[in-house]
Amino acid sequence: MSRHRKIQCGRSRAVALIAAGAFTVATAATAAAATWPSGPSGPAVGHAPDAAAGSLLTVTGQTFQMQAFEQNTASQALQVYQVRDTAAQLAAAHWNAARDQAAKKAAAARDITAASRSSARPAASSATGAQSAQAAAPAPAASGSPQQIAEAMLASFGWPASQFSCLDPLWAHESGWSVTAANPDGAYGIPQALPGSKMASAGPDWQTDAATQIRWGLEYIRGTYGSPCGAWDHEQATGWY
Repeated sequence: MSRHRKIQCGRSRAVALIAAGAFTVATAATAAAATWPSGPSGPAVGHAPDAAAGSLLTVTGQTFQMQAFEQNTASQALQVYQVRDTAAQLAAAHWNAARDQAAKKAAAARDITAASRSSARPAASSATGAQSAQAAAPAPAASGSPQQIAEAMLASFGWPASQFSCLDPLWAHESGWSVTAANPDGAYGIPQALPGSKMASAGPDWQTDAATQIRWGLEYIRGTYGSPCGAWDHEQATGWY
């Protein structure tokens, strides 16, 4: 009896150990199934679940890292394009502003120049008109002796007063400074115009007015000899002028 009981006790322990081992294997399998996705069954499946799960996590992590790198690279490229476009827009705006400012300055300069020319034209016209009026206006009435009248007129013909030293002997020799001096050949007056009617171009009173005769005589001398001294030199050389 005692031997039989020992044998039964040994078998019971063996059964208990086998059952415990089976429970451990089942628990491990259940844990593996919870962390590893279900896949095809059969002879082709021969890898350990833990190793396969580690490989999948590694590949998945690399994929996520690659996607993050690509997204970061694309974002940087987009930022570069945005910065370049912004810089181009700023440069274009700056150039347009500079062009507009230069155009405004050029227009202002043209306006100033046009205004200056417009203001200069009336002034020039006024000056020209004043000169014309002075030229057209008759010489102021002279007074005094014929010699004094002649000496006062020299400046209006552009001659210095020293020219009178030649004019005085010239007309003293021709007419003695007489307004009514007449020559048988038709010469008349202080400058001995030939004929005397030529002096009518200087005034209608050419027969009696010393200033009219002197004005005509000085004009004749300027056009023919250039100056009273030139006429006096010719008079001395030829006896006439």
